Amino acid sequence: MDYRKLGPSGAVVTAYCLGTMTFGAEADEAASHKLLDDYFAWGGNFIDTADVYSAGKSEEIIGRWLKARPTEARQTVVATKGRFPMGNGPNDIGLSRRHLGQALDDSLRRLGIDHIDLYQMHAWDALTPIEETLRFLDDAVRAGKIGYYGFSNYVGWHIAKAVEIAKAHGYTRPVTLQPQYNLLVRDIELEIVDACLDAGMGMLPWSPLGGGWLTGKYRRDEAPTGATRLGENPNRGSESYAPRNAQERTWAIIAAVEEIAKARGVTMAQVALAWTAARPAVTSVILGARTREQLADNLGAGELKLSEAEMDRLNEISAPQPAAYPYGESGRNQRHRKIEGGR
Repeated sequence: MDYRKLGPSGAVVTAYCLGTMTFGAEADEAASHKLLDDYFAWGGNFIDTADVYSAGKSEEIIGRWLKARPTEARQTVVATKGRFPMGNGPNDIGLSRRHLGQALDDSLRRLGIDHIDLYQMHAWDALTPIEETLRFLDDAVRAGKIGYYGFSNYVGWHIAKAVEIAKAHGYTRPVTLQPQYNLLVRDIELEIVDACLDAGMGMLPWSPLGGGWLTGKYRRDEAPTGATRLGENPNRGSESYAPRNAQERTWAIIAAVEEIAKARGVTMAQVALAWTAARPAVTSVILGARTREQLADNLGAGELKLSEAEMDRLNEISAPQPAAYPYGESGRNQRHRKIEGGR
């Protein structure tokens, strides 16, 4: 079992985390509990949820599972998030002390616990001073309501500003960032990964399979149909079929993943997940499964270690392609300086 520290903290989690956005929506309570059982039977110990997942139902489903399985509950590292609206009032959203205080208490109630291991800010809030949010989180740590806190969907300057303010005021510092990250979406490497490395924060990538693209389920110029996410909604945000289908890079990456998978006798999903888990700053990769079969396949990535040559090939073919300075090749070269000569 591959255990890793939760960012710079002393807490230890498995390299693959069970994401629960499907709970209460695409998976009912019975199916969700089976997914949890399978994950913990595999050896996992890290669950990620959010208050907005199925309007609180995901947390409630997890809470009832924890209550029914006290032995597993003692070993479980629970992560949830707050920020998005949970009501219609003007204070039912955001990262203010007013909203987070209620959101945290509601999450604790739904989960049926008195302490959340990792409480994450689900997105940046431009209306609330960052000092207010950080002071609330520091107070929550000191009150014993949360063990650690982290961010989700923050960009580089958000991370740097928050870390420096926390240091300046002596507040508890963030330990993780949860970003979108996979072979098809590597833009965070332009600044966000470096910001996390500089702050000592661990990353918890979401959508490591690119909404199913990296499993090989979609075909070129064949609009998806059936019981898949894009089959049900082909215009699903950044995973939309038409824009990605039109990019040569998409199909070059998929072809490389497929070739490596066939050579290794594993699935494409396992190759894509193993690549993500091996990237710098990654603490734990979030798996989002609809079915037990999907979860079992994904967890198989825990037994796969890609060779240096395989990693190099995937890194090269999927490299971000910003052209404009300072993000292009010349800018990257200038940022990496080494001492030359003997002096």
